[in-house]
Amino acid sequence: MIQLTNLSKSFGGQTVFRDVNLKVGKNWKIGFVGRNGAGKSTLFKMILGEESYDSGEIAIPKNYRIGALKQHLVFTEKSVREECALVLPEDEQWNFYKIEKLLFGLGFSEEDLDKDPLSFSGGYQIRINLVKLLATEPNMLLLDEPTNYLDLPSLRWLERFIREFDGEVILITHDRAFMDAVSTHTMGVQRKSLRITSGDTHKYYATLAMEDETYEKTKANQEKKRKELEEFVARNKARASTAAMAQSKQKELDKMEELGELENEADLSFSFNYADTPAKVVLRAEELGFGYDPRKPLFERLNFTLEKGKKIAIIGKNGRGKSTLLNYIAGELPLQQGMLSFHPSTKFAHFGQTNIERLNTAATIVEEIASMSKEVGIPQARSIAGGMMFPGELADKKIEVLSGGERSRVMLGKIIATPANLLFLDEPTNHLDMQSIDALADAIEQFEGSLIMVTHSEMLLRRLADALIIFHKGGAEYFEGTYDEFLEKIGWEEEEGSKPKKKKPKIDYKERKRLRKELISERNMLRQPYTKTVTSCETKIESNEEEIAVLERKLAEASVAGDNSAMIEYSTMLGKLHEEVEQLFASLEEATEKEEAITVEYEEKLTALDV
Repeated sequence: MIQLTNLSKSFGGQTVFRDVNLKVGKNWKIGFVGRNGAGKSTLFKMILGEESYDSGEIAIPKNYRIGALKQHLVFTEKSVREECALVLPEDEQWNFYKIEKLLFGLGFSEEDLDKDPLSFSGGYQIRINLVKLLATEPNMLLLDEPTNYLDLPSLRWLERFIREFDGEVILITHDRAFMDAVSTHTMGVQRKSLRITSGDTHKYYATLAMEDETYEKTKANQEKKRKELEEFVARNKARASTAAMAQSKQKELDKMEELGELENEADLSFSFNYADTPAKVVLRAEELGFGYDPRKPLFERLNFTLEKGKKIAIIGKNGRGKSTLLNYIAGELPLQQGMLSFHPSTKFAHFGQTNIERLNTAATIVEEIASMSKEVGIPQARSIAGGMMFPGELADKKIEVLSGGERSRVMLGKIIATPANLLFLDEPTNHLDMQSIDALADAIEQFEGSLIMVTHSEMLLRRLADALIIFHKGGAEYFEGTYDEFLEKIGWEEEEGSKPKKKKPKIDYKERKRLRKELISERNMLRQPYTKTVTSCETKIESNEEEIAVLERKLAEASVAGDNSAMIEYSTMLGKLHEEVEQLFASLEEATEKEEAITVEYEEKLTALDV
């Protein structure tokens, strides 16, 4: 297992990492989170020896193999089978069974194995690279966005593979549900350092929030004490009788470590611009059909009704026609078969790859957002740009210099500037980081209008979809129900032969009620001593602070009266009280952390009862 010790790295004077420490345990599956540009891929390159570091050490055991998923695609052989066999040792060059098993798992057919790797789409070419990596049987996998371009069946296969992989994994992905499904630990770039916790991303971010809250409380308490010391020194340093005491307080003040402001990252913050409609039914699709080759339609005889507020997700394997169907409904393609009937008040906004490619690269972010409507002025466009994490002068950047993720945020800004009651979204999470995806999901949930969305994110499907259009069995089928209902009633064809998961025996209502009562009682009993400590500490702190205020008044009066003995007495008492308050705050923080940890643990147990 690898170990990082006091690792630091800077680019052009800007610190990326500072004194990073990490020790990876046996069979840990680590989800690696952090904003785009935070340095996640840089850390991978340093571990692989592809990037130097300024100071520190990376220790890797002898004969410990680290495999990384390459993002660049270079193929030299004429068939998929032979290309993947290149990575096998010389004595195993013709052991195609190992290669074929992996290829079939990632969605390749028997016929595909003899095709040229360059004849496949980008998504399938990435899968070929993934097979080449897995066939080397590494001890550790470094996976940088392996979910990009994978469809849902392949994602589910990869999820099972990572969970069952006998070794360590560090995974970078924007797909939070995928990460949480495979990770034993979550690690993040936090203020130029690494922070790791056991458990999923929700526990990781909850831990960070608790630590930040504790830091802010400590900082507030320290600032209060600093102010008290500064006031005491200012009052007493000029008097000969109290100068020594004031000097002592000044030394205490000088020794105090100054806690700085916490650096907080900007988050995407927005809501879609809803255009009111009296329609109960926004859209009717009857007998829809389309194909680039009339002899091979991508879909036909597709019927569905989209009511106001309903959210439909289009799902299926890559290359089957999901984006084509969305573009077809949005009027981007000529109508071939069937009929589309929109309510006269329907106004839609379309987020798709073709739309992003049509951004005016010569325009600035503000100009491009303002171009959506005459009603959107520059001030409003700037406000929208700020919500898309382009505040101030950043909003004046040209589109041509933006990354893929930044262009996606500009396209979202344009949609926000468009009053709509129907959204068409094609893979809207591509290039967005985890926090931005959460913000997008929140905005879609709050949107009063309707939605048709193409996505491979199981998180979005479970959170948002009321109904599905499924591309499978050579066509497209409308399914009235949630994604989990689809998995239960129909499921993916590729998984039909797989071993069914063991299901927990169902617990009847009375038994569940009894178990819940037992868990709640157990939780309350464990929390009780910490709850008492919290209450006791808060009461004593409040009492001590009131006593401190009284003594400070008395000290000031004694100082004015020149009563040295009283001043010494009050100063001694104040010192003891301040020390006791500090100890009480420390006890309060410790008890609060333990109480909250018990609450989180038992919330998970209670939730598991309802599954």
